[in-house]
Amino acid sequence: MIYWHSGTGNSLYAATVLAQMLGEDMCRMTPGCYASASSCERVIWVFPIYSWGLPPMVKKFISRSVGLENARHYMVCTCGDDIGLAHETWRSLLRRKRWNARGAWSVQMPNNYVLLPGFDVDSSSLEQEKLSAAAGRLAEVARGIACGAKVDSVVRGQFPWIKTHVLYPLFSRFMMSPKPFSFTGSCISCGKCAAVCPAANIRMENGHPCWGTNCTLCLGCYHICPVHAVAYGKATRGKGQYFIPKSMSSQKLFNFNCEVH
Repeated sequence: MIYWHSGTGNSLYAATVLAQMLGEDMCRMTPGCYASASSCERVIWVFPIYSWGLPPMVKKFISRSVGLENARHYMVCTCGDDIGLAHETWRSLLRRKRWNARGAWSVQMPNNYVLLPGFDVDSSSLEQEKLSAAAGRLAEVARGIACGAKVDSVVRGQFPWIKTHVLYPLFSRFMMSPKPFSFTGSCISCGKCAAVCPAANIRMENGHPCWGTNCTLCLGCYHICPVHAVAYGKATRGKGQYFIPKSMSSQKLFNFNCEVH
């Protein structure tokens, strides 16, 4: 079984490719839900890295899940560059549950974090380079999972301890508020921002998005907007957008309880 979380489609793409290669079913991690599948022999956790750590939704989902003691667990995370020590956080979560944590891999995909000065989407050429390399990397990951590898095949980057144990907690505490989100006069009321939200945190009121308090800051709403009408205060001014190309994506990313035009 593959449990996945994705905001702009990178991790969904990774999960889909791995499911096809390994013959696994897929299940999306959603708020308030948890895994309960005692018959699973193999569990693959696929998710993006947020500021060198695990998305809060992923941590909650794993913490609530039960009945996976007999499975072999694997982590496949997508990232723009490096992951710090996020794989150790994942291993620690599983250790507390006495689960069998096996291999951990990182897969570089196009960057989508744009909320800090100097952070923006990749150039078109770098985006294509990462997407082209991802298929080969995922094939390598699939081979490792198939043979039950217990490895840490990840890019830690420079100062990984500081990134994961200092910067990530600060990011989680002070920089995950949905309050700065707004829409501009360009909004066409398409509803895609609400439909793509993995936390079901956006509802449409009078044809426009309204953000709740349960935000993972995946930025899916910002990147999916076809007219660039979603803003996060001044942080998104002049910034680019990225969403997984349609040829590589799946409608599984959308919440069909929302109306999309």
